[in-house]
Amino acid sequence: MPTELEREVARRRTFAIISHPDAGKTTLTEKLLLYGGAIHLAGSVKARRARRHATSDWMELEKERGISVTSSVLQFEYQGHAVNLLDTPGHQDFSEDTYRTLSAADSAVMLIDAAKGVEAQTKKLFQVCRLRAIPIFTFVNKLDRYGRAPLELMDELEQVLGIRAYPMNWPIGMGPEFRGVYDRTSRAVHVFSAEGSHGESAASERVVPLDSVEAAEALTAAELAQLREDIDLLDIGGDAFAREKSDRGQITPMFFGSAMTNFGVRPFLDAFLDLAPPPAPRSTSHGYQEPTAPKFSGFVFKIQANMDPAHRDRVAFVRVVSGQYRKGMDAFHVRLQKTVRLANPTQFMAAERTAIQEAWPGDVIGLFDPGLYRIGDTLLEGDTFEFEGVPRFSPEHFAVVRARDPMRRKQMEKGLEQLSEEGTIQIFQQLQMGMRDPIVGVVGPLQLEVLQYRIEHEYGADILLDKLPYGHARWVVGNFDPKSFDWGGNRQTVQDRDGQPLVLFRDDWSLQHTVEKHPELKFLSAAPPLPAALGGGADQRSSR
Repeated sequence: MPTELEREVARRRTFAIISHPDAGKTTLTEKLLLYGGAIHLAGSVKARRARRHATSDWMELEKERGISVTSSVLQFEYQGHAVNLLDTPGHQDFSEDTYRTLSAADSAVMLIDAAKGVEAQTKKLFQVCRLRAIPIFTFVNKLDRYGRAPLELMDELEQVLGIRAYPMNWPIGMGPEFRGVYDRTSRAVHVFSAEGSHGESAASERVVPLDSVEAAEALTAAELAQLREDIDLLDIGGDAFAREKSDRGQITPMFFGSAMTNFGVRPFLDAFLDLAPPPAPRSTSHGYQEPTAPKFSGFVFKIQANMDPAHRDRVAFVRVVSGQYRKGMDAFHVRLQKTVRLANPTQFMAAERTAIQEAWPGDVIGLFDPGLYRIGDTLLEGDTFEFEGVPRFSPEHFAVVRARDPMRRKQMEKGLEQLSEEGTIQIFQQLQMGMRDPIVGVVGPLQLEVLQYRIEHEYGADILLDKLPYGHARWVVGNFDPKSFDWGGNRQTVQDRDGQPLVLFRDDWSLQHTVEKHPELKFLSAAPPLPAALGGGADQRSSR
């Protein structure tokens, strides 16, 4: 008979949704919450300024701009499953946050616009999933508009991404004629009706067997004939579905629908939770850690400041990997080499938090962070090991930050420090005499706009950003004299918040020239491990 731990692991589903911007990711997230019973009315993304905002977009800037700029965690119960939905930013400038969130997921839903197919950001995120060999499920969205033929989209997945798709269902019509989907497993037709709800509530759904009088009444003769022709083509020319290939990420189960009208969302959610894997073993410095291992372990994959503006708090997001988390328990903090109390645990519905007493593998919990945690930290009971490092990326855009009002400099510095601990920016100190203003580095330029907004609205400091002409940052390992590296405006030597030196390069040529001129030095795209005396972990800050 399975133990309580084994039962809890088996019912967990922890996944992320990935897509190119504007494919409808936030809308689909909202509708999964609607069907999961977590919310009663879905936020209208199209008219969010005039009406309600999407649940997953909790930051004020997200509500104003209508974009997702930070990851959020959404947790709910549905048909016996404990669901952890990791919502990620769609915009490429925030892809670093998405990559880190994917390290905490056991599967991914790849959302594709039916008219646009596979887009640039989708390719990048797909490759991250493939490198981790996590199962990928495809939801073709926006069938309420005219788009490309389903067979054409299937072919594109194979030609562009190198993965074969198995349609679990098939659309009936497209655009204004999109009536529903045919489920290939049950051989049933799901016919939908919005009934004037504008997608805010669940769509009316009628499920009838394909070979029934009801199907002939629900669909026109032309729709039924086209559907039968499509099914015959799929059954004769397509592969048989293999669950083991789906679990290994070798094929992608494919679904069709419209998140805006809710058509096809519930059939997708039901099938996805049945097919998606429970929590998987995680790679560590000492092999793999099984989720059913009895002792608690987990890792920090995200830190978020000011989710509660009234308290200016900071929360560390921890993915539970094994064992059971118990409120107030002690765990060993591997990087700091000391025991810490894991206090005030919460679970999430975006910014809304609920106190909890326990959590199981696959769950994401929030811990109050008094400054103890960094992204990638391992927390555990028992034998010491470290989880495989959460990826960090070299910034490509840089700016000097100055407080418009010198009297607000302390507020500016506090904001920069906390946002750097979130991982949204990196802070560098100039080494020239008299240069006190810090330099910030980000992966995408939109992050600078978000930085300026958050420093002003969360810390009360209006800042100026003087952009710098550099495009690469490289940490330097070896016998290195920082002053000898500043020449001709092509590069500048700075140090990170741990005092480790790095060089900012203007372009590829200046980087390559320096690498060739100084073979005795190593130039790394991520910070090298800190010495143990400074609190470094074995692979927490390794070069990726």
